[in-house]
Amino acid sequence: MPELPEVETIRRDLAGRALGRRISAVHILSPKTASHAAAFFKTVLVGRRLISLERRGKLLILGLSPLLPKSKLSPAARISHLLIHLKMTGQLIYLDRRNKIAGGHSLGGHSFASAVGGELPNKYTRASLEFVGGGKLFFNDLRKFGYWKLVSAPELAKILAAGYGPEPLSREFSLTFLTALLKNRKTKIKPLLLDQKAIAGLGNIYVDEVLWAARLRPDRAAGSLQAVEIKRLHQAIKRLIKLAIKHRGTTFSDYVDAQGRKGNFSRLLKVYGRRGESCPNCRKPIIRTKIAGRGTHYCPRCQK
Repeated sequence: MPELPEVETIRRDLAGRALGRRISAVHILSPKTASHAAAFFKTVLVGRRLISLERRGKLLILGLSPLLPKSKLSPAARISHLLIHLKMTGQLIYLDRRNKIAGGHSLGGHSFASAVGGELPNKYTRASLEFVGGGKLFFNDLRKFGYWKLVSAPELAKILAAGYGPEPLSREFSLTFLTALLKNRKTKIKPLLLDQKAIAGLGNIYVDEVLWAARLRPDRAAGSLQAVEIKRLHQAIKRLIKLAIKHRGTTFSDYVDAQGRKGNFSRLLKVYGRRGESCPNCRKPIIRTKIAGRGTHYCPRCQK
């Protein structure tokens, strides 16, 4: 699953291509993907421009221009945003005469076509947009866990308030906030950091890396951390997320960035995916175990 740095990379790349474009057509090919019927999506989206492309955690938030003619009584007119979540196997692919960009889960192979499953639309395409003057945005999803959701501004506010904690690089994510979040918690530190309601955007890869950098075992009780350990954790989260964004995220054989290129943060990984290899710090073999159902990598000597 793409995590915060990967989704931020996709957001930035797509913003340079799709922002300001007017939608001319909408295709909903998989009802499971969409929050409303295909006809409602067409009523809401056709004729409107993409005026913003934001992100909260791993959620992409596409802002829409007002629907014309304006009508406060129209359900379609109340819709202000299109939400897109890639989940585990989603892809966003933008094509026009000059550009061919993709971000999300790759289907493998060494070519753009193999990574997206062949000529578009294909059997993995669940929804797509067409833009005035050319250009198409495809949403592919192998396992159909991702979604498109139409929401009003009040609905968006409720979703973000109820489902997403502060971003790691936001002002709200302070040392005071993290200290209060961990206080008296009996749950293990790793699943707490993975909880999007606690902190938005951290996933399995970066939590493993953060805990190694902070020298903390992933199975430690969150409430057992001392002040100096919480400070190390806070600093590690902010530093590693910032570094991962700078390097366009982590990528393996199942991920391509929005330019169809592999990201280059993978060479900086210290523990994730390195079971049996030597810890970069102490040279002891890295262990892989399961915590809260997630594959977890750590150094048994460095992390306490």
